[in-house]
Amino acid sequence: MRKNAPARLVLLLIAAAVTCLALAPVALAGKSGGGGKGAGGKTSTKGTIELVLVNSADTVANWGEQVRFTVSTTATSEPRVDLKCYQGGTLVYAGTTGYYDSYPWPWTQTFTLYSQSWTGGDADCTAVLYKLANTGSKTTLNSLSFHAFA
Repeated sequence: MRKNAPARLVLLLIAAAVTCLALAPVALAGKSGGGGKGAGGKTSTKGTIELVLVNSADTVANWGEQVRFTVSTTATSEPRVDLKCYQGGTLVYAGTTGYYDSYPWPWTQTFTLYSQSWTGGDADCTAVLYKLANTGSKTTLNSLSFHAFA
């Protein structure tokens, strides 16, 4: 009976390793949705939105720094992004821009994370990718939340 003990131990270790490798993608799936500390992205069937840190000194969005978004969608040829940031439930930043080649104000595609209301401190931000109908109504295609640090 003891002769098979090392073989059983090896099989047990192999089974444990395979289980860990199989579960690793599930455990990591929630880490890159942009809601964490670093830049990230979010994909849906309607569109993709990814955070791009323009001048960050580290790997996170920080107050006073600039961010952009990489967007992709087949739902419209003129995708737009609204960005809003809140401190403790109070709106401290809001911006909107178009992310398409003929957008007349391309410099607004870079958002600077500060305002007269946001003079410092952490904030929770949400970028909404949407399409604009002829009637002016917005259809949300995707959204991405991230934390801006002080």
